Amino acid sequence: MIPMDIKHIIKSGIKLLTDSDYRFSILAGKGFYDNMPDEEYLKRLYKTKIGKELDLENPQTFTEKLNWLKIYDRNPRYTMLADKYQVREWVAETIGEEYLVPLLGVYDNADEIDFDSLPDKFVLKCTHSSGSGMCLCRDKSKLDKDDVVRRLNADLKKSYFPASREWAYKNIVPRIICEEMLESAKVDELLYTIVNYKLYCFNGEPKFLYVAIDDTDNGRKGGTKLNILDLNWEKTPFYRTDHAPIVDEIKKPEAFDTMIDISRKLAAGFPFARVDLYYVKDKIYFSEMTFCPGAGIAPFSPPEWEREIGNWITLPDKQ
Repeated sequence: MIPMDIKHIIKSGIKLLTDSDYRFSILAGKGFYDNMPDEEYLKRLYKTKIGKELDLENPQTFTEKLNWLKIYDRNPRYTMLADKYQVREWVAETIGEEYLVPLLGVYDNADEIDFDSLPDKFVLKCTHSSGSGMCLCRDKSKLDKDDVVRRLNADLKKSYFPASREWAYKNIVPRIICEEMLESAKVDELLYTIVNYKLYCFNGEPKFLYVAIDDTDNGRKGGTKLNILDLNWEKTPFYRTDHAPIVDEIKKPEAFDTMIDISRKLAAGFPFARVDLYYVKDKIYFSEMTFCPGAGIAPFSPPEWEREIGNWITLPDKQ
């Protein structure tokens, strides 16, 4: 009898040889197509992930327009705003520095971190990534510092542009920032999670949000659960199939109207932006800004809402 792991290897190998979309997906993740022109690459990636052709001549759906923006909307401000360190200056100027999570340090590499000088609880993350090397320290006495340094330095060496062609990340200078740890809670049996409020803004106007929680019990960013809500805090008729829903009730923040106003100010002037906020102990904190959620390959369901949401984006002139 052939062991299951051997069967899996054989099955994957056959699929790699016979399925061109699967082969492209695997090889793209290994950097084989890093030099492929952006338009050609994104068309291949979209077909592989979404299962249909990417229309860049007359984009209609939400994901089509996001991919159009990757190629043809290269506003230099995107690089600054996608940088988790530099964006702090923009936030301070636009809405005030009181909305920033207190900063404890900035480092060019993880070997510079003086752990002895840090408090018992803190967060370390790279400025150019989506949290793959993040350290969420709740008890410094139990921290494996060598492992943290190794993971952060490995993350610093990664470029997040080639695999998704999100232009905003291409020229960010990779660094590490250390921030204070915000209070977390237990939600949906996920321990030590913090609720993230992610507001989708179209031409500067917030339309809906999703409330997200992550399993961070092991000190790293884990699996995400989310619920999509309208601005009246009601569930929307559309949803994402790539994440499980939150079962526990997430109460509407008392300062939700202020959060909407903040997202409107930060997203002003952009065809699309997602503004992520925290609400902890009756205080609003800025999390990050994202211009291409899910790398532009995470559609909404049912399909008719992909087109409806796409209608909310007015594309700018090509740059």
